[in-house]
Amino acid sequence: MPRARDTRPRHQQIAAELRDLIMRGELKPGTQLPSTARLVAQYEAANATIQHALGTLKTEGLLISRVGKGVYVRDRQPFVIDAAAYITPEPGRFRYQLLTVDTVIPPADIIDGLRLAPGATAIIRTRILFHDERPVELSASYYPAEIATGSSLAKAAKIRGGAPQVLTNLGFPQRMFVDRISARPPTVEEAETLDLPDGTPVIRQLRVIYSDNERPVEASVLIKGAHLYELRYRQTAETESG
Repeated sequence: MPRARDTRPRHQQIAAELRDLIMRGELKPGTQLPSTARLVAQYEAANATIQHALGTLKTEGLLISRVGKGVYVRDRQPFVIDAAAYITPEPGRFRYQLLTVDTVIPPADIIDGLRLAPGATAIIRTRILFHDERPVELSASYYPAEIATGSSLAKAAKIRGGAPQVLTNLGFPQRMFVDRISARPPTVEEAETLDLPDGTPVIRQLRVIYSDNERPVEASVLIKGAHLYELRYRQTAETESG
């Protein structure tokens, strides 16, 4: 079976190669890139193609030009964010902007995740997460209406202590979660809300949180730009006996 060919424009292919080197630390922050002439020779591409590739990475914030000196890897590491449905706000770092709170019949994947009966409703809370005043995540969290109705989860206001504390107070402490991670092109709303550079895909994280007896009590869809961000998972090491 013949191998699939990469049919992207050449400047996108070159930008992808350089982006990979930057993201995995081969080109470290502050490193000067080779001259345009050397990149032309290295990638066997026209000068205009190299300039287009570099321009793409500058737009993404990975490269910066210094007049009279050259092009450098921007002095910043990829933004590593914990793969959590809720991040505790920190003054000057993380903050949430609540967008909407509503009662809805959720989409099919949320119905499946929460094991809702046909026609059952859920409380949805949508919000934007900012890091250093940059939008980094668009999220929608769903809670079964039979659990959340009448609680602060159903009110259009920020929740002191976050949703995990509210669920605990309602008798549904979080015990475990299951994530499904995928990548795709953004919707118009996602591209505009997260201020994504052209052509940037998003990471879609569907997290279902379970309480006692593996009862699902929350399902969240978290959307992040894939160009600068990495998801970090933490797990305590377990030892096997026997």
